[in-house]
Amino acid sequence: MGGSLVGGIRRGPIVAILSILAGGSALAAAGTMALATPTGSIASRSTIGRTWPIAEPDALAEIEAKVATLPSEMGKAFGPRNSWSALKAAPLGIASADRVRSVVPFYTLDFDITLPDGKTLYPKGFTFNPLTYVKLPQRLVVVHPRDLGWALHNARSSDFILLSALGSQNGDAIDLSEKTGRPIYILEERVKQRLGLTVAPVIVEQSGTRLVLTEYGPKSRAISTASKRAAR
Repeated sequence: MGGSLVGGIRRGPIVAILSILAGGSALAAAGTMALATPTGSIASRSTIGRTWPIAEPDALAEIEAKVATLPSEMGKAFGPRNSWSALKAAPLGIASADRVRSVVPFYTLDFDITLPDGKTLYPKGFTFNPLTYVKLPQRLVVVHPRDLGWALHNARSSDFILLSALGSQNGDAIDLSEKTGRPIYILEERVKQRLGLTVAPVIVEQSGTRLVLTEYGPKSRAISTASKRAAR
């Protein structure tokens, strides 16, 4: 039961994407690596200087230990899944026409990033674009539950499909993943705000140091779906 619960709530990869776009920890790591020695010693597995065992608990082990303490029947303990706040997707409006726009996900540090010797690497208030340093390998296909069929027809195998809410329609990402055989994720409010999403369906893709948001109106959705079916 523990494994199904941990894997069932489809949010992990989106959190990873947010971490990249938020950029604080990624920037600190990049800066530290830039000041470090060349990586040749890593390839030869040499040890330079003193080392200490890792004191931080394993994150997955902590999650599994917590899940083991939960009731075996989550439905009885917390009610039906459609009432779980963890599975509530962020709402988006309906795309009324085709539109392409771009977003630069600038991030401003709200704390200082310092080195072990106390030297400031990046000060609080430093603003940068995370896409200058990283490349998102997949697109995000964001749809309302009613347009899931369109998403399945148009998404590439590497794309992430995210469900957004539309009125009372929220969709059950776990159930839909099991039915379609493809992972379906939840659009979180912070991802919606971070990417500047307002309507769906929309496909988000990185282009250079920008995110390109392609919104699909009713005509494009109908034509695209019909073309896919005709090609079969």
